[in-house]
Parts: sequence; C-alpha cells; structure tokens
Amino acid sequence: MDKIDAQRRRILLQSAEARSVRGHLTAPKCASIKWFAKVFESRACVTIRALGWLVSPFHLFSERNYFNRRTNFLLRSFLASTVFFALLLGCTLTNSAAFAQRPAKPATTDKTAPKNEKVEKVDKNQKNYTAQQIAESAIFIYGSRPLLTQIRRNGVERGRICKPTCDVPGKTEEASYERKFVRGDSVDQDKIRLDQKMPTLEYSLVYGGGQLWGIINGAAFIPRQDAVNTFLAQHRHSIDTLLRYKENGSTLSLVGRDKQKGLDLYVLDVVDKDKQSTRFYISAKSLHVLWLEYEEATDTGAPGKYTRRFFDYRLAQGTLVPYKTVLMEEGKQTQEIRILNVTFGIKLDDSLFKSPEA
Repeated sequence: MDKIDAQRRRILLQSAEARSVRGHLTAPKCASIKWFAKVFESRACVTIRALGWLVSPFHLFSERNYFNRRTNFLLRSFLASTVFFALLLGCTLTNSAAFAQRPAKPATTDKTAPKNEKVEKVDKNQKNYTAQQIAESAIFIYGSRPLLTQIRRNGVERGRICKPTCDVPGKTEEASYERKFVRGDSVDQDKIRLDQKMPTLEYSLVYGGGQLWGIINGAAFIPRQDAVNTFLAQHRHSIDTLLRYKENGSTLSLVGRDKQKGLDLYVLDVVDKDKQSTRFYISAKSLHVLWLEYEEATDTGAPGKYTRRFFDYRLAQGTLVPYKTVLMEEGKQTQEIRILNVTFGIKLDDSLFKSPEA
C-alpha cells in the first residue's frame, strides 16, 4: 500500500511539473533561466526576460540544419564550377597541342610565275601620270584655264630689267619697263608692247601680226637681231608656253621624273607648231614651274643653251605669277627681271600696237 501511494505521488508530481512547464512555455516572459536550467538540466528552452524573445532547442536545430544545407549547396556549386573549368582547360590544351603537332601547309604560289623569280613590291599609292595630266594639273594650280583666259586676256606689267643681276647696284645695266599685252587665240596672234626706259635712252618694241618693230622718239626703226632674238625667245619660251599649249596646238611629251638638289621634278617637253621645243621642270610637290630650258642660235650662229628660272611666286587676281625671273646662258646669269606690279583686265587702245608709219 505504501508502494502504491509512493507511485501515485510520483505520477502526480510529474503531471504537476509537466503542467508547470506548459505554463512557462505559454507565458515565456514569466519564466526564469534558473528554473528552466533546473527542470531540463540546461537543455530546456531559454527565455530572456530583458529582450523578450525565445530560443528553443527546436529552433536552434532548424537553424543549424538550414545553415548546413546552404553550406553544402554552396560547396557543391563551387566544386562543380571548378570541375567544369578544369575540363574546359584540359580540352583547350589538348586541341592546341594537336594543332601544334599538325604539319604546316605549304604556301600557295602562282603557277604562272616562275619559281625563281622575285616578286617586286608594288606601292599602291604610286601612279604613272601622263604628260597631259601633269600639264592640266599645273594649269589648274596657276588658276585654271577658264580663269586664265578671262583674267589674263589683257594687262599691264611694270618692273625692272637688270644685266646681269639686280643684287649688285651700281655695277649693272638697269632699265625700268612697262609691258602691255592683248592675247589672241594663239601666241602668233598676241599683241605686245614693251616700253623700256634707261638713263640715256627710251624705246619701245612692238609685236603684232607675227612681226616685230621698234619705236624711238615717235619713229619706227628696225631693232638689232640680238634684241629681236631676246624678245621672241622670251615670248616663245615662257610659262605661257605650257599654260596655253592647247591654244597653240603644241604637243606634249613626258621625259620622266628627275631629282635635283633634293627636289622631285616632272620633266615635260612642249613642242609648238614651228618645232620650237621647250623643256619644263615642274615641282612634283607644288606643280610650279621651277625652270625651263631651250636652245636658240647665238650671235655666232651656234646653238646656245638657255635656262630661265622662276622665283617668288605670288597671287595676282587669283592667278599665280612669278615675280622674279633669271635668264642664264650656258650656265651663266645674263639677265634678271623683277616685277613690281601687274594688273590684268585693263582695256588697251589698239593704236598702242600699230606702227607709226601705218
């Protein structure tokens, strides 16, 4: 009987403790850490009164389980990526090694070309220009054919003539000049009047209708042959010989390219209807005529070589004009012409180009 009573008391005591535990679980703010430590021996739920939140063993277990699952997932993802990258790298190295061991294919060659012939390098920018292309390009640089025809139809040029040079004053023969001109359809139809004034003499040379005569003190005279040759040579062998090659019916021929004193040049021959030949040296860079060469009979009758060089290019009413010209005979300077001013488009009286005896 005493044993039965003792068992009942233990059962009742356990039931009371269970109800007490449920009460503390339903009202966690009333529980204390000491009481739960005594009942569950430090393994029961813990309630912190000050913070007002509950940490249960079931909650701790679920959090730990979630953390383990997430860690395992990240680990598996990292391992899978590593394995995939290793496989990809292995395949790449294998293909590279196989390609390196593959024998190289021989270079394809042109069957029509000889085996021992060396192939020359061709510069795509290099072009072979014709004589007409060079001449037309130079005409465009000087102002274009329509502008030259319109602007330089007539005009007046003033300057000075020095023999042999204008750089040594007092030791040269110097004259001032005024050149009036009216252009015809060709060089043979041009009208030119050259008035020269020296300290002791004034005279004029007039060219028209293919003839040349002189005027001094209002009377006509026949000029000396050397003066005639100089005048006609200056008219036939000038820059206009190139600029008006079509109007004059001249023929062009390209001699080739040359390089002198570091200058790249086009060498061009212009031959007129009278078989008078003029060789032009044209800058390949600027397309300016740097100098020209021709041959004329000297006083002794033997042909002499003349060179006319052009300097100090300037624009005059939209056209290019060299303001300094040097004449050389057999390599020696004999004359220098310097333009002071030039005006195109001036109307000139036709009487200026008629002989006083007409």
